[in-house]
Amino acid sequence: MMKTIGLAGAACTLIGTAGASADAIGISVELVDSSQGSTYRVYAEVEDGDRIDAVFGNSTNDLMVGAGGGLSFYQNGLGGATSLSINSAFFPLAPSVEWDSYVTIGSLYADGYPFGSNELKTIGIDFTSFEAGGSIESNNGSWFVTPVDPQGGEIGGRVLLGQFTVLNGTGDAAHDLAGVINVQGKDADGNTFQSLGMSIAPIPAPGAIALLGVAGLAGRRRRR
Repeated sequence: MMKTIGLAGAACTLIGTAGASADAIGISVELVDSSQGSTYRVYAEVEDGDRIDAVFGNSTNDLMVGAGGGLSFYQNGLGGATSLSINSAFFPLAPSVEWDSYVTIGSLYADGYPFGSNELKTIGIDFTSFEAGGSIESNNGSWFVTPVDPQGGEIGGRVLLGQFTVLNGTGDAAHDLAGVINVQGKDADGNTFQSLGMSIAPIPAPGAIALLGVAGLAGRRRRR
């Protein structure tokens, strides 16, 4: 059973301490498989030594991740909404589990790979629709790790935020994915930053823009 009080305190610490750092990040989407549809991995692009601690939605910055073009997400019965439910030991017996749709920070699977453990936590997000193939939506929730958890650290300048398999996907993320996310992290000097209202697809889907009213949100520029 999740200890709500403890997680709430941690989440408030993560989301409530963002400073004025001008750290800039972006989003990249990688197509990794097509056996169950079009499987994409969504990453936060960051500078060397940066980390991501939380993906969140709040009262002024909605969070939404969905399939575009009237499509839906593939959800495997042996998987779950987060990487904590993805047991890589099942893959030889049930290969399709590997392509389940789920959220994470850094770690691909329950064992923490490519890190030593998986300390992901969630609070305030109802994954019911997502687990039925629909979208993730929240204006008061987060999936997160604490600032001391290694899995928040970048590898090759990016941090994994989720894997999403779109049934009958086209292989084009601009068509298959829609949504906006907000993240919080720390730069290499330990300064806290937030990046808000970022599209998870190269071109924001019109449906996501209409749903969330995010027209005019400006992305931050990477520091040089």
